[in-house]
Amino acid sequence: MPELAAHLGLGAVWIKDETQRMRLGSFKALGGVFAVAQMIRDAAGVDDFAAATARACAAQMTFITASAGNHGLSVAAGARIFGAHSVVVLDGAVPEGFAARIRALGAKVRRVAGSYEDAVAYASAAAAANDWILLADGSWPGYVDRPALVMEGYSVLAEECRRTFSDRDTWPSHVFIQAGVGGLAASLAGHIRDNWAVQPVIVVVEPDSAACLMQSVRAGRLTRAEGVASAMGRLDCKDASLIAFDALWQDADAFTTVTDDQAKDAVALYARHGIDTTPSGAAPLAALAAADLDSDSRCLIIATEGPAGGRPATADRSDEQ
Repeated sequence: MPELAAHLGLGAVWIKDETQRMRLGSFKALGGVFAVAQMIRDAAGVDDFAAATARACAAQMTFITASAGNHGLSVAAGARIFGAHSVVVLDGAVPEGFAARIRALGAKVRRVAGSYEDAVAYASAAAAANDWILLADGSWPGYVDRPALVMEGYSVLAEECRRTFSDRDTWPSHVFIQAGVGGLAASLAGHIRDNWAVQPVIVVVEPDSAACLMQSVRAGRLTRAEGVASAMGRLDCKDASLIAFDALWQDADAFTTVTDDQAKDAVALYARHGIDTTPSGAAPLAALAAADLDSDSRCLIIATEGPAGGRPATADRSDEQ
């Protein structure tokens, strides 16, 4: 985007626009759907999801997750596509627009008082009490395999970027990636380190009131971030994912934070360049605008989600498989 690069005084700025991904409106569409599909395939023992065995198996499976919005949409969509059931737990800060879209995908929505971490605790307890399948996008000791599947789905985004840069024979010098629990950041950073021909500086961007990864890396162990609620709702996670922390400890070069006001300013800047996103989606642009980079810098950022209200979901399955 040459005009944005000129505005920021940089050599180049590339934006990976995820605001329309799979009609769910965020990169999260890649993770939950993929994980649901893999778990149904493993349980059924067949690769054909249309097979009677797979459909019968899926019909007996209920997936539950806590979500700040987008991961819940993805899990709900995956369950609907493959014939399973889903329950999504939302805390009170999640906009009702997300709840309505999740319900439209056939999921049951449960609201809990408190924070995202309270929603995670509720989902874990409900899974154990009802013999449901917990499909969190965060991980902790003893719970890593299912979140790893979610992160594997995100690697599609990283490979799309790699192919584009390889085809053009030009590569970014810096990649700014936002993080909540850290799944996207860890997936993208790991793919970059393993597969990209030219290695950029990787900067992880968090809200200043929820810098759980930065604080964990500084402490050398998982550390809860303490702070007020952030306008960057999908990034407002106080506990980092274990596998994301372990990966970013090695793969990221730097961690930085942005304020709510900086993120909101970045939303307006995106809008002037034709991209409609949220403070969560605009966090890397906010960090880029505040960074002291020279005019030769070539930067990749990701607009991770569209507006919180999103595009209305549809109950029709016909074109989703």
